Amino acid sequence: MTSTLAPPTTSTNGQTQAAPSPASTGTPASTSGGAAPAGGATSLSKASIVNIDSGKTVVECMFNPKEYTFNKSNNWEPGKAKGNNIPPLEFTRGDATVLTLQLVFDTYAEGADVRSKYTDAIWNLMRVDPKLKDQKNKKARPPKVRFLWGKSAGSKTWAFDAVITKIQQKFTLFLPDGTPVRSTLDVTFQQIKDDGVGAPLPGQNPTSGALDSLRLWTVQEGDTLAWIAYQEYGDPNEWRRIADRNRLTQVRSLRPGAVLELPSA
Repeated sequence: MTSTLAPPTTSTNGQTQAAPSPASTGTPASTSGGAAPAGGATSLSKASIVNIDSGKTVVECMFNPKEYTFNKSNNWEPGKAKGNNIPPLEFTRGDATVLTLQLVFDTYAEGADVRSKYTDAIWNLMRVDPKLKDQKNKKARPPKVRFLWGKSAGSKTWAFDAVITKIQQKFTLFLPDGTPVRSTLDVTFQQIKDDGVGAPLPGQNPTSGALDSLRLWTVQEGDTLAWIAYQEYGDPNEWRRIADRNRLTQVRSLRPGAVLELPSA
């Protein structure tokens, strides 16, 4: 961790974490424990991005990031300094934690356009959705997202609730007709609420405290809250805890592919 006072008014705390599964443009990042089951409560082995507003998993990353970086800034204003060499600094506000990482997508083996297969979905998370309204100004806004990255079954899941503020995309491999089949995306996520964690680390949930209490359930066709509650807690009447945790309003209709958070038993 490095901490510097950047003149004249900003202090910055940046932290880089090396990932356990490096990105690769040749072979997928290895995942301990093999492939995850198709449904049920699991710890994710691959990084994924979820649209919080719709509950849908937008994309599961082909290769886990090689590394990711956190940055947080505080703003200080210089006060009056008559007769002093250095003015006193007065704290004005803190800025949100920012997460930056690089994602790699490759569709060369299947000959598909990497944009329509993967990356367009991430770009859409920066586009205004007319159905979403900002609570303050009532204007349409892009969706809020959750970046998830877990390990093998039994390990803790890591989550970061944010908005995407910047994407830079580079295409590095093409078919003879010019179709791009390999791409890297540099993505910047900005934290959306103050949770008391300046630089969230794997093993902690930046939005709800210690991640020991968080489990995830990927909704399959035919799943109901009562069924999920029975599978998780042994009591179908516990479905309301799941509904409350995920702020569900239409509890009788679950969307296949949605990711639900399950409170601890």
